[in-house]
Amino acid sequence: MSDKKIKIVIWCGEGANQKALANKIAERFDLCGLVIDKKTDLKKPPLWKKIPAALQDRFFFNTINNAWSSMQHAYQQQYPRWPETATISVGSINSDEAFHFTQQLSPDLIVVSGTSLVKKKMLSLSPSIGIINLHTGLSPYIKGGPNCTNWCISTGQFDMIGNTIMWINEGIDAGNIIVTERTLLKDVKDLRDIQWSVMEHAHELYLKAIYYLQNFPPPHTSVAQNQITPGKLYLTRMWDFSAKKKLLANLPHLLKKGNSTEASDIITVPIKENINVE
Repeated sequence: MSDKKIKIVIWCGEGANQKALANKIAERFDLCGLVIDKKTDLKKPPLWKKIPAALQDRFFFNTINNAWSSMQHAYQQQYPRWPETATISVGSINSDEAFHFTQQLSPDLIVVSGTSLVKKKMLSLSPSIGIINLHTGLSPYIKGGPNCTNWCISTGQFDMIGNTIMWINEGIDAGNIIVTERTLLKDVKDLRDIQWSVMEHAHELYLKAIYYLQNFPPPHTSVAQNQITPGKLYLTRMWDFSAKKKLLANLPHLLKKGNSTEASDIITVPIKENINVE
């Protein structure tokens, strides 16, 4: 075990949950830079395509939308500002500005969360430890988006609600795993409680993984996902009326029973060292 401090750069989205994660990392580690992906360079669907989905969500699926927005509001109240460090906002995480900003800081570790898909040029950066990514889903079982917790509820796979920290690659949530953990839910009152529990667990797991990479020498854990199971990739376009309706139908069962029972057929990847991040 080493006491060496490492230089960290975060690449993240602009949501309040990302702001909370950045602050938690800055409180415990040497955060030398922050790249905020505003995703304004992404091609967006025309307004006429967005309106029907927005109306559908408003009239039929407020429970789902309000759970996420309520969680974000709570994080914004707790963490109203980004941490004080060198910061750049970009229209795309794959921009030249993001590349050169990160390159100039020469980090030991790049921490990714909530960006658009990171492409080859950014992945060509070679920090001494590597580039790691948070997936708020239990890889390789549940991958993709827009929200893997919602997919688990919709498909009735309550025991697969969880989080993954992985070495990033060009795939979608496909990198070699550093650690996975199920998020155990008990006495949750509503969908907002579930989203909050999963996100808090995600942040806690990320802090443990960073501590592990900083303080324990290589080789670090790197488990190929295809060694476990092929899993399933869920895409945003699949998150339709039927999938949302199934979530609402299954939600009362999760709220009543929780998901804290043993799931013997699920393989998770632990951090072997005993880590307690204060």
